[in-house]
Amino acid sequence: MKSKFKKRDILALLAGIIIIILLNVVSGLTFRRLDLTAEKRFTLTQPTVDLLNNIDDAVTIKVYLDGDLPAYFLKLRNATSDMLDEMRAFNGNIEYEFIDPSENPLKKEREKIYTQLAKKGLKYTQHDTKKEYYIFPDALITYKGVDIPVELLQVQNGLSKEAMCYNSINNLEYQFSNAFRKFDVKDKLKIGFIKGHGELSEIETDDIRTSLGEYYNVERVNIGGKVNSLVERAKDDKDTNKVVIKPKYSAIVIAKPDSAFSEDDKFFIDQYLMYGGKILWCIDNVFASMDSLQANPTTLAYPMQLNLEDMLFNYGVRINTNLVMDLNAAPIPVVTEMVDGKPIQKLFPWYFYPISLPTSKHPIVKNLNGIRMQFANTIDTVGTNKDIKKYVLLHTSKYSRYINAPSRISLNIFSEEPDEKQYDKRYLPMAILLEGFFNSNFKNRVSPQIDTSKVIGFKDRSAFSRQIVISDGDVLRNDVSKTQGKIFPLDLDRFTGATYGNKTFIINALNFLCDDSGLISARAREVMVRPLDKKKIVKNKLNIQLTNVAFPTILVLLFGLVQYFLRKRRFAK
Repeated sequence: MKSKFKKRDILALLAGIIIIILLNVVSGLTFRRLDLTAEKRFTLTQPTVDLLNNIDDAVTIKVYLDGDLPAYFLKLRNATSDMLDEMRAFNGNIEYEFIDPSENPLKKEREKIYTQLAKKGLKYTQHDTKKEYYIFPDALITYKGVDIPVELLQVQNGLSKEAMCYNSINNLEYQFSNAFRKFDVKDKLKIGFIKGHGELSEIETDDIRTSLGEYYNVERVNIGGKVNSLVERAKDDKDTNKVVIKPKYSAIVIAKPDSAFSEDDKFFIDQYLMYGGKILWCIDNVFASMDSLQANPTTLAYPMQLNLEDMLFNYGVRINTNLVMDLNAAPIPVVTEMVDGKPIQKLFPWYFYPISLPTSKHPIVKNLNGIRMQFANTIDTVGTNKDIKKYVLLHTSKYSRYINAPSRISLNIFSEEPDEKQYDKRYLPMAILLEGFFNSNFKNRVSPQIDTSKVIGFKDRSAFSRQIVISDGDVLRNDVSKTQGKIFPLDLDRFTGATYGNKTFIINALNFLCDDSGLISARAREVMVRPLDKKKIVKNKLNIQLTNVAFPTILVLLFGLVQYFLRKRRFAK
């Protein structure tokens, strides 16, 4: 009898060993992970997985978010650890460690470390309760000798650090994937900044072009009536009579022109779009200048003559000849008095500089910091083309208004308190995404020779394409010191030190327009962070303690007692 049981146990053991070996062999051949969370927080998007698969060397990630952290930063730290674990599961070359840059008890040593990290592009925030304790919600990725900083905390003015941490958890995959993408870029796509119509100069777009240069080859291009300025033409190998036309640039940027476009240039832009090109329009439809107000207390704002109205109207939008005024505005320095012959300046909100706080869930603007606009116009959606979808990306606050041009702008506005009753317009659009199939602005307008020319290849309807129209040309203009020629970061307010989301917004916009990998979709992820209700915690503190501490202990004791009596009863027989 005993030998029979012994034989059965040995067979069971061998079967178990065989099953374990087979499972290991199968798991080695196929890679599968189960994500049982409701929002699939541990499931990476396919573009991220593709990027990870391209990493063929050791990656070292140092995360400086560690130490004595507030609860909300601790959640961000743990979420970062989970994300990196998930990425490492797809590529074993990834190694990471968490470092507390404030662990050194000596103040001077800590300050040295802070300085070193700042030089590497990492940003810090002060601990809420410890004045001399800095928190670096950042990571530094090193791959093949190249360092890329990653901001884990997405700053959003007006939100608490707790809210920012929760929002930042949603962006972790995109932040890391975007950094990996910088390592992976081999054949860069091309972006063209249009010139020849008084657009922003090289120095005024230096910061944004430098940042875009990490992903794209950025060029300045003068259309100048040249038929091949924006597209490439080549003969089809299979059909010598056919000309293949394709965009020369993945996207073009039209940044604050101040003179009219010729019909030829408009035609070439239109046909670039028809063949699948993407366009970022940053247009001022009203001229207004702060330089004029520095010399005189008043200046005249008047409509621009850009000759683009019919084109934009045909594509589905109209930029109005007005100026937005918003109570949620960026401040500017104003001389209020003279002391010992020196001007004394104070900061006042300049209602013509609205700060747009994105509320859309679109990946271009989701969880972005406020975007500073300057002398922006309102935008209307027009047209009946059902094949075009339109999304408002940026808008004013609910306390805004507009004044029609021509009109006078005066600094005397600072001498009076604003009447909120006048600011009764809500959420006026200032940036709109258009995507779909566009009709040519020159449909039924070209001569028969152009219409039938195989060389020109006129198209009256586009392939699927996208455009973003922003009613402010300064949204991508960086400040430049007139005396020193110093270039200030696009997202920095040189007078207040405040940071805005302009640079990230423009980069996201162009990434979305050009993104053939779909990486921008990672920004659309929605990871639900379920914070505890603090009021309920205070109110039901005793019940919560009893439920979570006393009840499990009593349950274990009862289970032990029941088990004890059952065993005693069983063996007593």
